[in-house]
Amino acid sequence: MRVRFWGTRGSLPVSVNGSTIARKVAKALMQAGGRRFADEAEAQQFVETELDFATGRGYGGATSCVEIRDAETAFFICDMGSGLREFGLNAMARCAAGHPRRYNFFLSHMHWDHIMGFPFFVGNFDDKAVITIYSGHADAEVALRRQQEEISFPVPFDYLRARFEFVTMQPDTDYAIDGLTVSCIRQHHSHDSYGFRFSDGQSSVVYSTDSEHPAGDMASEHQFEHFFGGADLVICDTMYSLADSVTMKEDWGHSSNLVAVDLCRAARAKRLALFHHEPTYSDEDIQRMHGETIRYEELNREDHPQLEVICTYDGLEVAV
Repeated sequence: MRVRFWGTRGSLPVSVNGSTIARKVAKALMQAGGRRFADEAEAQQFVETELDFATGRGYGGATSCVEIRDAETAFFICDMGSGLREFGLNAMARCAAGHPRRYNFFLSHMHWDHIMGFPFFVGNFDDKAVITIYSGHADAEVALRRQQEEISFPVPFDYLRARFEFVTMQPDTDYAIDGLTVSCIRQHHSHDSYGFRFSDGQSSVVYSTDSEHPAGDMASEHQFEHFFGGADLVICDTMYSLADSVTMKEDWGHSSNLVAVDLCRAARAKRLALFHHEPTYSDEDIQRMHGETIRYEELNREDHPQLEVICTYDGLEVAV
């Protein structure tokens, strides 16, 4: 399997303003130290190989949308954040090249940052497309239809051309879907959210965002350790630092980078992907959190196998 991140921010999309761009350019010029480049390609090589990630590139600003790529039988997409628009354009090109026009969506929950890309998804207007929306929420169709009402958006749901089907999933149940086995778990979040586990029989990916793990709730912790168990990749809500998550943002429905490490280590997962970045965090803040998370994992590894920690960004693709 391969995993492609089309949107990795939480709560609302973030655009890069002029002052941020100017600061990045200034830092890049300082690090170049007066060096001259023969052409743009040489300058691009400098950006990609010598600048730190936060200066030369960045983590992006689209909200949650992650594609699970397996055999080219169907699309598997987790959440419909603003990153869905770019996914849709890419998918349309793949469909033109012969990819089946079958889309399997898995919605963690119905909060706006996770469904706001749906009205702009071009697949909705393809009369040959089949779109199945899986969720733990029985009101998923209500939420998507309400978002398309005239007071919010000019195109009603019934004007969409694709064929839609809604499936309410039950926790602790395996679903065979277009070559993958998928299961879900209920998570601690306002109006509930659901995490998903995908397996092709050889590797497994867990998508778990908008999930708080209250201190002292050992029964819930053990459930998540089992759900994450042995996963090759866990995409985990790490919106806050540990200090934020247990003080001023306690009971906000999100988790921290350090809790994610502890859960993944206990579950013997192989790789952790930091996800659902706080929208007020700059690229430098996210990069610093990534470094601190790696250091925490190293200091607390003891006799456990190494847990690889990666930090997601819009456009990242990971082989599993």
